[in-house]
Amino acid sequence: MNVSPLPLPDITALPSAATAAKPSKAAAAAGQFEALLIGQMLKSERESNEDGWMGGGGDSAAESAYGMAENQFAQAIASRGGFGLAKTIQHALENRTSDTADNEAVIKK
Repeated sequence: MNVSPLPLPDITALPSAATAAKPSKAAAAAGQFEALLIGQMLKSERESNEDGWMGGGGDSAAESAYGMAENQFAQAIASRGGFGLAKTIQHALENRTSDTADNEAVIKK
C-alpha cells in the first residue's frame, strides 16, 4: 500500500524576527503531528474492519485511493481544530523553547 506523504511547509524562508518564527513553527509542527495521528487512526480503523470505514474494496488501487483520502481527510480535520491536540502540543513546544532560552541565559551569567 502506498501512502502519500503529508506536505511539509517551506521552513527555509525565515521571518525577520527569530522570536516571531518560533510560535508559527511550533503551530505548524503541532498541526502536522495531529494530522498524522488522525490519519493513522483512520488507517487503523479501515484495516480493522473488512469493509473499512469508507466501504468495500480490497485491491491495490482501492488501498492507494483510501490512503490518499485518509490523508486529505486527516489534514482537513486537523486544519479545522482537530481534537485539540495541536494546541496542547504547541503550548508545550513554546514553553519548552522559552524554558531552554531561560536556562541558557542563566548559564551565560
